[in-house]
Amino acid sequence: MTVTRPVVIILVNWNNEPDTAECLESCRKLCYPEFSMIVVDNGSADGSGERLRQRFPDVEVIETGRNLGFAGGNNIGIRRALETGADYIWLLNNDTVVDRCALSALVEVAEQDRTVGMAGSKVLCFDVPGRIWYAGGLIDDHAPYRCSHRGVSEEDVGQYDDPSETGYVTGCSLLVRRNVIEQIGQLDEGMFLYFEDTDWGVRARKAGWRLIYAPRSLVLHKVSVSMGGMDSPRMFYYLARNLLYFIRKNYPRVIVRAFGFDLFQHVLVMAKKGRWAAAGWAFRGIVDFLRGRTGPL
Repeated sequence: MTVTRPVVIILVNWNNEPDTAECLESCRKLCYPEFSMIVVDNGSADGSGERLRQRFPDVEVIETGRNLGFAGGNNIGIRRALETGADYIWLLNNDTVVDRCALSALVEVAEQDRTVGMAGSKVLCFDVPGRIWYAGGLIDDHAPYRCSHRGVSEEDVGQYDDPSETGYVTGCSLLVRRNVIEQIGQLDEGMFLYFEDTDWGVRARKAGWRLIYAPRSLVLHKVSVSMGGMDSPRMFYYLARNLLYFIRKNYPRVIVRAFGFDLFQHVLVMAKKGRWAAAGWAFRGIVDFLRGRTGPL
């Protein structure tokens, strides 16, 4: 790559210092020549923010004092990154480990076409070598309530090794151009957690930006560590509530179908299978959406 632009990497930490430290160590090995790192400590109660500051003196640590969610925590970092003059900002989950060329591959894709507003990595599962977690985002504009990660749970045998346009970029590894933020704004803090990245991507596409999946950028993800695993009740709450919020905001004409023919039926299926906790929290999310509740629980 012949062009170098200043990039700020943003990680949000919340009571999981070991994962954040491992991610930072992997970022230190990046081959990209011009980047800095910000950790937003999102109200950790275990002193991890100060320990990260001492262990990584080259990293700026911003302590929020309370949990602002994925959206709010990243927005704190985004505002600081813009102040420092970053041309690109790389949102990176703190429970990831990155390949040394991950950032270079993202910037290269963006620099090849000035209409590329966001670029995302191929994300593989950390604990299951070769299993895909994200290889692009699928959104059917006629049924956007069924948006999903392309290739999820498949073995990576090169079937998604070509760069391609994508419906959204997961916030697990999301490179965004400064101009995009200046045009469409930051992440929606009302969502707090989940679908804020999907919403951001859709807003960028509506503003005329292209979103690109860059498979040469490789990231390993410890899936849902920060939420207590894939069956965390809170996860189902935010997924249900924010899916409806996302649909109403971006595809209001299909909100009735999203509610009646997809999400509510999904909750009933979970209940019939005995997944009472998940069904209960998802139902609570639906109720809170109807009540107009946003932000944290």
